[in-house]
Amino acid sequence: MKPVYLDHAATTPLLQEAAAAMLPYMTECYGNPSSLHSFGRAARQACARGRVQVAGLLGAAAAEIFFTSGGSESDNWALKGLAWAHQAQGRHIITSSIEHHAVLHACAWLEQQGFTVTYLPVDAAGRVTPESVVQALRPDTILVSIMTANNEVGTLEPIAAIGTLLRERGILFHTDAVQAAGHVPLDMRSLPVDALSLSGHKFYGPKGIGALYLRRGTAIAPLLHGGSQERGLRAGTENTAGIVGLGVAAEQAALQLSAEAARLRKLRDMLADGIRQLPGAWINGSDERLPGHLSFGLEGIASDVLLIRLDLAGFAVSAGSACSAGSLEPSHVLAAMGQSAVQAGAAVRVTLGRENTAAEVQRFLTVLRQSVTEIRRSQH
Repeated sequence: MKPVYLDHAATTPLLQEAAAAMLPYMTECYGNPSSLHSFGRAARQACARGRVQVAGLLGAAAAEIFFTSGGSESDNWALKGLAWAHQAQGRHIITSSIEHHAVLHACAWLEQQGFTVTYLPVDAAGRVTPESVVQALRPDTILVSIMTANNEVGTLEPIAAIGTLLRERGILFHTDAVQAAGHVPLDMRSLPVDALSLSGHKFYGPKGIGALYLRRGTAIAPLLHGGSQERGLRAGTENTAGIVGLGVAAEQAALQLSAEAARLRKLRDMLADGIRQLPGAWINGSDERLPGHLSFGLEGIASDVLLIRLDLAGFAVSAGSACSAGSLEPSHVLAAMGQSAVQAGAAVRVTLGRENTAAEVQRFLTVLRQSVTEIRRSQH
C-alpha cells in the first residue's frame, strides 16, 4: 500500500502547477533579472508577476514583498534588520518562549550585540496573552516578534489583538507566519503587523524561496550586502524559478484557502476524536489551532518508538519540529507549556494536507490503535 504522508508542517509536496511554471525558467528563460537584454527582461517580468501573486495572498502591495531564501532568512532579516535600523530609539525586544529557533537564535545573537530580549511565557495551551506583551513593554522597547501559529502544536496566537496594542504605542511588530501563510487568512490591510515572514515549501511551493512582507515606510537594515536586488535591501541574484513557483503556490493557496481549511478541520477533528478514545491520550495546544494540525501524546509511550512503528506501517508523522529532529533536548515549546520531559518526549505531530482523505485518517487511527496496544503489551 502507498505510504501516507502526514507531516505537512515539516514540508509540503510541490504543486504540479508550480513545478510546470518553474521549468521554463530553468531551461529556456534562464536570464539574470538584472540584465537589460530580452532574457533578462523575461526573468524580471516573471519576478514581478510572482511578487504580485504573493502580495495577493497577504492583501499587501507588491512593493511590500521582498524575496528571501525562506522562513529562516526572513526571520533573521526581520529581527536583525529592524533592531539595527531602530536602535537609536531603544535596544529592547520582546518575543515569546515558543518561537521557532530562527527567531530565538536571532534574538540570542542580538543579545550578544548589546540588545536586551524579554522572552514571554505562554499558558498550558501555548498562548501568549496580549496583556503579558503590554506588561513587558519598556520605554526602550522597539520591536515585538510573536509567531502567528506554532509549528509544534499548531496554536494560533492573538496577533491582531497584540498588533493593535503595539500600534497604539508606536512599537514595531513582526510575526513569523511560516506555518500560517496559505492556511489561514492573513490580510495586511486590516492586520496591524509591520513585518511578516513566510516560506514557500510550507504551502506547496518550492524549497529555498520565501518572502518578508515589510509594511511600506518601515525602515530596515539589509542582512545581506552586495548587489542592489530587492530595491537595494537584499543582495543576490534572484531565484527566478523559485519566485515563479512561490507565486503560483500563493495564488492557488488564496483561491483554495477557505474550502481547504474547512475540509482539513473536519479531518483533524475526526483524528482528534479517535485519539481521545485511546487510553492515556491527551491533545497538545489550543482549540484555536491551524486547520490540519494535531499534536498529541500517549501515556507511557515515547514518540520515537511510536514513530518507527507508524513509519514501518506506511505513515509519515513527526515528533515535533522538523528543524530540531534528532535533538536530544526536550521540546522547548512543550517545556514552556509546562510539560515534563517525559510528557514532551511522548509528543507526536500529525499534520494533514491537500492529498489526505478521510479513509487515510481512519486507516491511520486503526494502525495507531494496534501500535499502541502492541507497544504497551511489550512493556509488561
